Parts: sequence; structure tokens; C-alpha cells
Amino acid sequence: MCLQNLMRRKSRTFLTVLGVLIGCCSIVIMVSLGIGMKETQERLLSEMGDLTIITVNAPQGGRGKNKLDDPLVKRLRSIYGVEAVTPKQRLEADSITLITGTGQRYIADWTTVVGLDTGEVEKMGYKLLEGGAPAKSGEVIVGQYLAYNFRDKLRPEGRNMVDRWSGNWDENGNMTDVPPPYFDAMKATYTMEIESQGSKFTFTVKPSGVTKEDYSKGGETSDGIMVSLADLRKMLDKVQGNKKKSLPYDSIMVKVSGINMVEPVEQEIRSMGYSTDSMESIRKPMEKEARQKQMMLGGLGAISLFVAALGITNTMIMSISERTREIGIMKSLGCYVTDIRVMFLSEAGAIGLIGGLIGCVISFITSVIINLVSLGPSVENLLPAIIGGETVNRVSVIPPWLLLFAIVFSVFIGLGSGYYPANKAVQIPALEAIKSE
Repeated sequence: MCLQNLMRRKSRTFLTVLGVLIGCCSIVIMVSLGIGMKETQERLLSEMGDLTIITVNAPQGGRGKNKLDDPLVKRLRSIYGVEAVTPKQRLEADSITLITGTGQRYIADWTTVVGLDTGEVEKMGYKLLEGGAPAKSGEVIVGQYLAYNFRDKLRPEGRNMVDRWSGNWDENGNMTDVPPPYFDAMKATYTMEIESQGSKFTFTVKPSGVTKEDYSKGGETSDGIMVSLADLRKMLDKVQGNKKKSLPYDSIMVKVSGINMVEPVEQEIRSMGYSTDSMESIRKPMEKEARQKQMMLGGLGAISLFVAALGITNTMIMSISERTREIGIMKSLGCYVTDIRVMFLSEAGAIGLIGGLIGCVISFITSVIINLVSLGPSVENLLPAIIGGETVNRVSVIPPWLLLFAIVFSVFIGLGSGYYPANKAVQIPALEAIKSE
């Protein structure tokens, strides 16, 4: 009966469904633009660094009692939400030179040597392009572009280094056609010459892995060397003559389980008396701005759906006035009042459901078209426009929950709009309804 009544006035039903459809499309598209904006901002921040990393520093104005030491590392690991912790300590010297190649042919006049807990490398989010974490003393992790720091002493001055910036940039901002370095950084064995206070010390190290450049974790991931804390301590003992064994760490890096855990963990660390740095101070205002824009866009779409709700109410009231005699006959034949109410609510809900379903399909197609236009209209960009990707910035993003929400919301709008007309229908006396023309 619900479907028969809707098809009785096809034009009126179509126009009412059209109103819900437009309102549903407005909400979905507007909210999808806000989600797309948020996704772009998060990708931009992730390119700047790991969003789940907190750097713990000594209190300003001197370390005092709050030292960055092993007891603090143990305490930080016990905080709820913390996944991994590693201290960081830099090897301070007058100069650090690296030498490799047959006949000591390749020389890097400077480099950065940092000690950390190499057992926590993968947990901390370091991406190893080759190899793995050091398994024994003398093994190190080298930065992605360390080999470009070396000059070839057999080549003439001015042309004895490979310029890694001499490649070409693609449309995604990545460099292509980068010239290869003189040697494979992973396969080389390095002689490290450390000069401090007029004395020179020599160490031999061999790479166990190559890490991807990530300045949020330190410049050493680009062109430096990462050693275990035990090896760094041996170097410091020789370079400093066992004078500074109790030297605190320069900083401690803390990785939490998710973005939502950064703020509470950071607050707890600050309550201990330490200063912290993270991407949260940048991410929070950007997230707030994106949420405000998303609510504003969603509000504009909700206005359209509210107008559609008035259309449903108007349609149902007109339907009742035309079917007053029918209602009276149904009551006289013994139809329950509840059944009459359900029938009218079903009609209103069906209008909302049909409008919501069609609106979601149109919204999805519109979203794909918007993304295709922004990415470039081609068959290759069709799949990225739908599901996205690591390097794809979509303008409109429609997650499954948004489509489900839009359909459910449209049905509730229909039911809410039909509630008053349905109650009005059941309140009409049977005899008066039968006499109605």
C-alpha cells in the first residue's frame, strides 16, 4: 500500500524525492570537501615529520635534578600509550672525518655521529631502505644520502663531489634522474677519524642498514651515522679520556601509539619538569580550522535537507487531505490506528530512503569527477580518485561511514517530517472521514 500510494501521484513524489536527493548530496559533498581538506593537511604534516614522535629535552635554564638519564628512559617507557623510547646523544669533537675506498680514495670532511638505542629503531618508525639494525659492535646505520658527502681526491678540485640536487623535479615534488654517488654506501667500510683537543682517534665501522631521510628524527637520517649507545660510550671514553661518563643524554625521543595519544603523553612528561617538542602544536590549530570549515560546509548542506523535510511534510499533509475517505473506510473495516500511522510513516520514510540512496550514488560520482579534475582527467587517475594513495591529494573524500550516515539521516528526516501528518491522519473520526468527499 505504501508503494501504491507513492506511485499514485508520481510527479509529486518525484519532486519530494528530488528535494531530499539535493539535500543529501549537499551534505555529503560539503562534508567530503572538509574531510579532503583535513586529509591534505595531515599528509602535509606527515611529510614534515612523524606526528607520533615527542622529543624530550632538559628543562630550560639548566638540567638541575631533572637529567635525561636511564632512570628517566625507564620511567617514560612505563607511561600509558608509549610504544618506544630511545635516548639520543651526539658525538662532540673538533672534527669527524670519514674515509673509504681503495687507497682511502673517498673522503667526507665532516659528518654527524649520533648514538641511540638501535634495538628500538624499527619501533621508533625509522624506515630502513636496506639492511637492518646493528647486531654487533662496530655496525652502524648510515643516512640515505651519506655517500654524497664524499669527495674523490683523485678528481680535480671543484668537480670531485656528486651533486645530488642536480636531478629533475616531477609534478609530485620528488626529484628524478638523481646521479648515483661514487660508491654504494651500504657495501663500504668506513674509517672514522675523530680529532678532539689536539688528539686524533680512529675507529672502523661497517653499515648494517641505510635509513630513509626523516628530519623529524634528526639530520643524521640524511647524511649522518647512527651508532649504538654502547659504541658511542666507547668512543666518548677514548675521545674524552673517561672524564665524562655521567654525561646526560642530549634528548630522548618518545613514540606513542597514535596521534590522539600525543597530547596526554606530552602533558604527563611536562608535569615531570621536562620540556617537549612535537608536531602537536602545529597539527592542533590546523585540525581545529579544518573541523570548523567542515562544520560550516555541513551546516550549509543541512539547510538544503531541512528544506526537503518541509517538502515531505507538505506532501504528506496533501496526501492525507486527498485520502480522508480512504482512512475512514480503513477504520470502519477494523484497521488498527497503529497500522494507519505506520503506513503514513512508511511513505515518509520511503521518500527519505529513496532520496538518500540516489543522493549518495550521485554524490559519489560527483566526488570522483571533482578528484579527476584536480588530479588530471585520465584512466590512470580513476582508481586514485576513488581510493586515494600515499602521494595522492584528493579534494573530496567520502568514507563509507559518511554514505551510511547520509542514508540513515535522510530516513530519519523523512520519518520526522511524516510524524505530524501521520498523527493527524489517525485522529480523524471514522464516520466524518467516510462522509468526506
